[in-house]
Amino acid sequence: MNENHFFNEMFANEEVREPYRQVIEWVRSMPSDHVAVKHSEAEKLFRRIGITFVTYGDKSDAERLIPFDMIPRILTAREWRKIESGVRQRARALNAFLMDVYDAGEIVRAGKMPAQLVYCNPAYEHEAVGFKPPQGIFGHIVGTDIVRTGADEFFVLEDNCRTPSGVSYMLENREIMMRMFPSLFQTNRVAPIEDYPEILRRTLASVAPPKCDREPVIAILTPGAMNSAYYEHSFLADMMGIELVEGQDLFVDDDLVYMRTIRGPERVDILYRRVDDAFLDPLCFRSDSMLGVPGLMNAYRTGGVSICSAPGVGVADDKAIYTYVPEMIHFYLGEEPILNNVPTRRCSNPDDLAYVLDKMSELVIKRVHGSGGYGMLVGPTSTKKQIEDFAQQLRAEPHDFIAQPTLALSTSPTYVEEQLVPRHVDLRPFCLVGKTTYVCPGGLTRVALKEGSLVVNSSQGGGVKDTWVLVE
Repeated sequence: MNENHFFNEMFANEEVREPYRQVIEWVRSMPSDHVAVKHSEAEKLFRRIGITFVTYGDKSDAERLIPFDMIPRILTAREWRKIESGVRQRARALNAFLMDVYDAGEIVRAGKMPAQLVYCNPAYEHEAVGFKPPQGIFGHIVGTDIVRTGADEFFVLEDNCRTPSGVSYMLENREIMMRMFPSLFQTNRVAPIEDYPEILRRTLASVAPPKCDREPVIAILTPGAMNSAYYEHSFLADMMGIELVEGQDLFVDDDLVYMRTIRGPERVDILYRRVDDAFLDPLCFRSDSMLGVPGLMNAYRTGGVSICSAPGVGVADDKAIYTYVPEMIHFYLGEEPILNNVPTRRCSNPDDLAYVLDKMSELVIKRVHGSGGYGMLVGPTSTKKQIEDFAQQLRAEPHDFIAQPTLALSTSPTYVEEQLVPRHVDLRPFCLVGKTTYVCPGGLTRVALKEGSLVVNSSQGGGVKDTWVLVE
């Protein structure tokens, strides 16, 4: 597909769009060798700070540096209002859906969603049935992946309600930009994001459990240093001024949770967990788990601790469930979706499967439980052999796949090999849901650094850049 077919966020009719005007004038005013030096300095800062990740399945087990691009991705206040309101709407609908399917299941009873898709879903936790979490909230941190295809065209690719990652990169991107290029923030009115950790702490505190009769103690539960997002876990704990704990640091007594400290046991009221459901409690889920806490689920069900996000929330992340989010918005909220889904075919449907098998070279095909760019086929960039091999998987397990058209993702100016070039981007805004709802202005922009690539995931060679929302 020719680059001219994509919406260019910097240019319109060969003229620089107003939001980018001051930034591009700033770039053009600098000697090219100075730009190269600054870009190199930014990458060194990322390395010095330790912003790395580990890719599962990589035999080297090596930590990788996430490439950082110093040219910000810029959104106007008007564009952001649409994104923000759409993200809020989806977070409300998804939480209403979760409350419903772990209770009466009215959306299923009304025939708006297949029962099998919900109740036979591997991410549906029967241990959560009949339990109402504090404030009626299952998904406390929602990351919504959004792509842009035109001046006012935004589509949701997927929803992430379990443990959406990337907020540390969002915050560090801004920190590095403000440290290296302070003059840019003097000439551009950019919405601040540095209060995100404090708002996250307040959001978590607002869903304290029934047995908490004091200022709640919050901790982040991490699988440990080998986890690919461990940097983020430790970063957020430090920024919020709370403890970072592993399962071995905690124990349950009389349905209350305590952490071991040098001062003796200290009660924990709220766990921001970054551990998957299956590993949370060996007495309830996987008995061989060394990552969780025996008795944690009983403490949760009896009001001794809040777990954020709640066990069972993962069913809302399923890519087949995603196709029903517009129906959720209609059913629970009585509203029209502000942000549309990407048109999606469910391969469990025989007619859709036949269509997808016929058009594989034109589609993006994803596993419903996949993430990180794995378990997917990008038809237009795949070989005939890759398509044939993937077709065998599709025929064998059609219910495990959905298919979407290859979208014309917008491009943002990106510094590559000492020049500014258009590269495809997506956006993950972060929505915090507690007593109040907050969408951090901007979010994480991921950029596909390879020319022509539409895959932005860091595990697949993508990078990150600062996201600006301009204040009116």
